[in-house]
Amino acid sequence: MGIEFRGVTKTYPNGTVAVDDLDLSIEDGTITVLVGPSGCGKTTSLRMINRMVEPTSGAVLLDGRDVREADPAVLRRGIGYVIQHAGLFPHRTVLNNVATVPLLSGWGRRRARERAAELLEIVGLPGELGDRYPAQLSGGQQQRVGVARALAADAPVLLMDEPFSAVDPVVRQGLQDELLRLQERLGKTIVFVTHDIDEAVRLGDRVAVLRVGGSLAQYGTPADVLRHPVDDFVAGFVGRDRGYRGLSFLSAEGVRIEDVPTVRLGGEPGVAPGWRLAVNDAGQPRGWLPPESIVDGVLTEDDLVAGGSLYRQGTAIRGALDAALSSPAGLGVVVDDDGRVVGAVTAHQVLDAIESHPESVGSA
Repeated sequence: MGIEFRGVTKTYPNGTVAVDDLDLSIEDGTITVLVGPSGCGKTTSLRMINRMVEPTSGAVLLDGRDVREADPAVLRRGIGYVIQHAGLFPHRTVLNNVATVPLLSGWGRRRARERAAELLEIVGLPGELGDRYPAQLSGGQQQRVGVARALAADAPVLLMDEPFSAVDPVVRQGLQDELLRLQERLGKTIVFVTHDIDEAVRLGDRVAVLRVGGSLAQYGTPADVLRHPVDDFVAGFVGRDRGYRGLSFLSAEGVRIEDVPTVRLGGEPGVAPGWRLAVNDAGQPRGWLPPESIVDGVLTEDDLVAGGSLYRQGTAIRGALDAALSSPAGLGVVVDDDGRVVGAVTAHQVLDAIESHPESVGSA
């Protein structure tokens, strides 16, 4: 279901222009990210889609129909909406929070709760959390519940207003990964608001950069925005290191992956002169054992040094470089789709691969 802004302006009674003559077409089944500094009208634009804010002039079309023709309550029940702090009802269980929208849509209680349980599984939460209350969950878990609730109406459109900005960076990356996985499976039309250009280029099929005052500065693919900013404002917003961000669109196919020495948790590791990667019984990395480490008895996670980021095989080369640079051993851990160790890469190997793509890097 596509969304279109046609000459949309929002002016408040005090004369403040939040959105200024916005023309924007959002394609069905894509993630479009609205990004820009504070005061650029990102959230106002988003909230005009579900009529939480009414435009002063212009029109917002949903599937070719002006949203003002729809009853606001009915319109909102048919559009998923996720906000920064999840917005969960504190005195309802997780399961009942997710079941709220189906119940409002006329579903029976049993069917609504069954659907809620399915959605918790879809967003990666164990079923036993359904009987807990929001205060008993971590921030990341609460945000997953918020996403599950937004999906509960099975609406084709999902609006997300800085949904991951209140959690720590590690949890945030996990939530971003989960959103991309869900989108691959569900194919929603998602409009996502953020102030973080890294989040925008990681998630968006298209990125709309807005200026203060609510005008559209540039709209295009993440690669286009990074490589070909239209003016100094966009260039300054995406940052001087946009060439590094541009590595998000460069294949890591040429990076040489080498074997990495491993040791198993629960075993007796002995002593070795170099760094060794500790893995669990499933072959997944758990941390690094430093050179010449003496372990009294079997190896536990308390004996390990945190391992930095992981690089999933087959994804962009930026992840490989991040993994190599963040590793205490200077070896970026490469894993497969199931999180099992495949090998390791060094920063030099990654840079050698980047140099083999001079045209791509030069255009970044």
